[in-house]
Amino acid sequence: MGFFDKLKKGKRQNEPEKQANPEQPPKIDYITSPGGIFMVQLLMKEKCDMPSNERFVEVLSKHLGDVEQFGDRKVLASFAAKDYISQFKDGSTPVTLMISDCDAFASEKIDDFQRSQMWSCREDRDRILSECKYQILANDTMGGGQPPQVRANMLMDYLEALMELYPQCEAVYILNSGKLVQADEIRAKKATGLERFIQYAVNVRFFNIQGTEDSIVDTIGLGLLFIEDLQYHFHGKLHDLDPNYVVGHAYSMASYLLNNNNPIKDGGTIDGIRDGALVQDIQWKCRYEESIVQPTRPVIDVCMGEYAAGNRG
Repeated sequence: MGFFDKLKKGKRQNEPEKQANPEQPPKIDYITSPGGIFMVQLLMKEKCDMPSNERFVEVLSKHLGDVEQFGDRKVLASFAAKDYISQFKDGSTPVTLMISDCDAFASEKIDDFQRSQMWSCREDRDRILSECKYQILANDTMGGGQPPQVRANMLMDYLEALMELYPQCEAVYILNSGKLVQADEIRAKKATGLERFIQYAVNVRFFNIQGTEDSIVDTIGLGLLFIEDLQYHFHGKLHDLDPNYVVGHAYSMASYLLNNNNPIKDGGTIDGIRDGALVQDIQWKCRYEESIVQPTRPVIDVCMGEYAAGNRG
C-alpha cells in the first residue's frame, strides 16, 4: 500500500446533498462519540434470573483476569476489570463492566432503517426480533482510555463471557454499529483475536442513493476505538460492479486499520480490487471527510478510481 504526504482534510466541494435509501435516522450520541461506551443487548425468548455474584466473578475472571464486583446489584451488576486500565489526562482507572437484570425487549424500537442493515443474519433477523421478548443490557464504562487493540480484545473477551453466563441468549444486538449477531456464532469461536471485533462489532452497510445510479458502502463501529470508519461512494450499477466485492474490501480494510493502528494518511492510497480480489496495481486514494450517510462522523473516504462517484474536486 502506498502513502503520500498529508493533504488538507475536508468535505468534497460543490457536491449536492444526497439522501440514502432508506431514510436516514437522527444522530445518536453513543454511536458517533469516538471512544464511547460499548453497548449491547442480549436477546432471549424467556426471562431469566441474574447469576449469583460467585458465578459472575468466576466466568468474568476466566475471560478477563482480575475482576471485582461492587455495588448492590439490585437491577445492575457492576465489576471492576482490574487488568484493564484506562489512561486519561487526569489519571487512570480500571474499566467498569455493567450487566443489567433481565427485562422486556421492545423490538419495535428497532426501525426499518436499522433492520435493513442487519446483513450478518438477514434471513433470521425478523424471526429473532419477533421471538425474543426479553433482553439484558451490558456495557463498559471508562474503556476509551485504552489502546485500540487492547480495548477490542477486552470487549470481545467480555462478549464471550456474556455468552457463557447466559446460555439462553439467542442473539446479540450491538447498539454501537447496529449489527445483529446470532449468539451461537460467537460461542463457536470461529473468529479469534482482533478479527472477533471486526466480525461481531463492526457493521458494513450498503445503500442506494435516491434518484441516482450511485451506491454507498460504509462501516460503522470502528469509531469506538478512535479509528475512523470507511466510506465508498461509487457507480456500481453503471459499471456492473458487484457490491459484495466492495463489502469484502471494506471488511478487509477495517481489519487492516485495526491491526495496524490506522496508518493511512489523508491523501494516501490503498490497494484496489479486480474481480473481488485485492491487487497492488490498482491504487485508490483516501481522504478524511464527514460521512455522507448518518450518523455524521469522520470517515476515510475511498476514491474507487473508475468506479468513483461524487465530485471529489
